[in-house]
Amino acid sequence: MFQKILIANRGEIAVRVICACKDLGIRTVAVYSEADRNSLHVRFADEAICIGPAKSARSYLDIPSVISAAEITNVNAIHPGYGFLSENADFAEVCEDSGITFIGPKPQVIRTMGMKQLARAAMKEVGIPILPGSEGILKSAEEGLALAEEIGYPVILKAVAGGGGRGMRIVRNASELEANLVQAQQEAGAAFSCADVYLEKFIEAPRHIEFQVLADQHGHVEILGERECSIQRRHQKLLEEAPSPGVSPKLRKKTMDTLRKAMKAVGYTNAGTVEFLMDEKGNLYFIEVNARIQVEHPVTELITGVDLVKSQIRIAAGEKLSDILTGPIEITGHAIECRINAEHPETFTPSPGRITGLNLPGGIGVRVDTAVYTDGVIPPYYDSLVAKLIVHGKDRTEAIQRMRRALDMFVVEGIHTSIPLHQRIMADPDFVAANLSTHFMDHMKK
Repeated sequence: MFQKILIANRGEIAVRVICACKDLGIRTVAVYSEADRNSLHVRFADEAICIGPAKSARSYLDIPSVISAAEITNVNAIHPGYGFLSENADFAEVCEDSGITFIGPKPQVIRTMGMKQLARAAMKEVGIPILPGSEGILKSAEEGLALAEEIGYPVILKAVAGGGGRGMRIVRNASELEANLVQAQQEAGAAFSCADVYLEKFIEAPRHIEFQVLADQHGHVEILGERECSIQRRHQKLLEEAPSPGVSPKLRKKTMDTLRKAMKAVGYTNAGTVEFLMDEKGNLYFIEVNARIQVEHPVTELITGVDLVKSQIRIAAGEKLSDILTGPIEITGHAIECRINAEHPETFTPSPGRITGLNLPGGIGVRVDTAVYTDGVIPPYYDSLVAKLIVHGKDRTEAIQRMRRALDMFVVEGIHTSIPLHQRIMADPDFVAANLSTHFMDHMKK
């Protein structure tokens, strides 16, 4: 087992990794920007090193600075969390070259999964259903027009290296395709330094379903059920739950069995998430693989009893899944996570600033993952996440009731948060009835 791990991240996920390391008796090193000097992950780690100014490009995304901190503190491994460098194949490669274990998949796997057209091809080859679309990068508007005519409108253009809705355009007829292709390429180039896009059939009102993967270095793969992530705003998830109320036990088993074989075939190791769209008929189609721990991993932890972050560390240290997972995976109860963000609940404008008052909810079945504290500051430079509020109940009805109670008891003063928005979602009849799609927020009752 590792003696010391550097956490190449900040905020709640850095604190979460520190907790897992403490449970395993592993010393930790925090890296931080000048803006995060007084952050909790700095306080709770055994050592801490400032790696640059506030802007992430000169701190958390600066690979030489992170590696230098790792070498100075003589760590055995680096946990990248989510975001920042977590899916950067070059960073994973530099870690390997420096004799430091990267807690995640191998660089080549990250590289393949990070380019969506390659991931689509890899999944199609091993039998995972994908939406009809281009076989690779779309080379011209003419090619796009011909393909769209073949599979039928609407279609969607997506950046091959994309995420978060950037480099995406819906095309509903031939007259829109060329202009949208140019816009998607320009946006993708600016956001990801890669202007390549591909085309696929667009589903009007899909559910967004993802399956949690754990895979060791000895060829063993386990799937820990699925999560429902359909409630989104501009392709950013607001709330997740597990298991999905839209996935039947039969479909769950079929998909998990297929994914075990597929992820073994592509040589996947460590934790990851396979994302799907579900159409109106209940068919699942592959979207992408997130080769890292997800923001929403706690809902899976609560229904399975598996500590995913500890599992990541133990897998990276060479342990077998048979030693990490004590018997077959069983799904118990229902869990919901609300992402509490520092933003106005109606206009969604960012609301950074100092927290002047704070009360975190508690009680049976309530968990809060956060790095905030009274008099702490939410800086304007990073993601606006304040906390993840997660509840667990014997069924979905009890989980909703617990989330309502927890939201009522969650007090954050000094900044705006999305708590009122989540209270509205919890009270919405369509949410209670599990009538969900990625367009839920467009139709939510006021």
